[in-house]
Amino acid sequence: MTEMVYGAVPVRDGEPILPKWWRTVDRWALSCVLILFAVGMLLGLAASPPLASKNGFDAFHYVQRQAFFGGLALVAMLLTSMMSPTLVRRLAVLGFVLSFVALALLPFFGTDFGKGATRWYSLGFASLQPSEFLKPGFMVAAAWMMAAATEINGPPGKTWSFALCISIVLMLAMQPDFGQACLVLFGWGVMYFVAGAPMVLLVGMAGLVVLAGTFAYSNSEHFARRIDGFLSVDVDPTTQLGYATNAIREGGLFGVGVGEGEVKWSLPDAHTDFIIAVAAEEYGLILVVCIIALYTVVVVRSLLRLVRERDPFIRLAGTGLACTFGVQAMINMGVAVRLLPAKGMTLPFVSYGGSSVIASGIAVGMLLAFTRSRPQGEISDILGRGRR
Repeated sequence: MTEMVYGAVPVRDGEPILPKWWRTVDRWALSCVLILFAVGMLLGLAASPPLASKNGFDAFHYVQRQAFFGGLALVAMLLTSMMSPTLVRRLAVLGFVLSFVALALLPFFGTDFGKGATRWYSLGFASLQPSEFLKPGFMVAAAWMMAAATEINGPPGKTWSFALCISIVLMLAMQPDFGQACLVLFGWGVMYFVAGAPMVLLVGMAGLVVLAGTFAYSNSEHFARRIDGFLSVDVDPTTQLGYATNAIREGGLFGVGVGEGEVKWSLPDAHTDFIIAVAAEEYGLILVVCIIALYTVVVVRSLLRLVRERDPFIRLAGTGLACTFGVQAMINMGVAVRLLPAKGMTLPFVSYGGSSVIASGIAVGMLLAFTRSRPQGEISDILGRGRR
């Protein structure tokens, strides 16, 4: 009956999991993610040895760790992308609850590793940043609540998701981690907009964000210092932004050559937050444009598939994940070229970082699971029949 009403495509009974996954997954988006990981390994070979030398490690210590964590991320991505939307939702909600508790306990058990922001748990052999795992879990949980609110006699899911969003933003701001707070708020806002939020409400929220930023600037030395550095006409050449700006300028169109860059010897975060500066200096604008194109393909193809999605939960969750993924990349690159204040945010799959790359793998795996072709009618087909 469902196929008769919605015009569903036939299901191949008994089809093995891998052939079915390969037939339904967005192979363009998957390929772009794999290329981004390969680019990250290439840039890691250039950016990591100087830091390893300073810390007394083997030259390729950080490259080996990046390969290990990246391998775990790819396995997590592939396994997650093979799951059904229902299973993804259940695991994501469970992961969100655990990450939320871990985030709440950070002020008591976390560490700042001398960076002025308590964002991590030190595990001895590695560190764990709960906010990285919280983001994909929250997007799915919030989408579930919003979708439930559209049902007859459904719960006030939009209100619940907003309360959770504000709680998370406040906890992140206390670390302080204003970059992740803005990213969570942006992801929730996009989903709320897609769910049918009135423009007046969104404009009002934007005004509240401005007021919150003004308050943070007046009461947080950490926040004020970064804003002042961004607004300053002159860039101190001895700061991270100064080194990154000079590296991008020196790279030009084709770069100074593989291994010939100097910024990796000056920037302490060349392998993480400012990895794009290494790419621009050694490989030039050509590689940077290619990286931007790869992120664009993943986001645009995912959104195009989600536009045709009939299930409101899948449509909302996928939109939140895709937009958060793309905006995080945009923020990282925007900071390097001084379009945005410093945020301390990694470039997904390219920057070094265990929590970051594994969480990105899980998030993209969820996105691939939500954008897989399924036996259902497209929403445009339903709307077209309604007008007849």
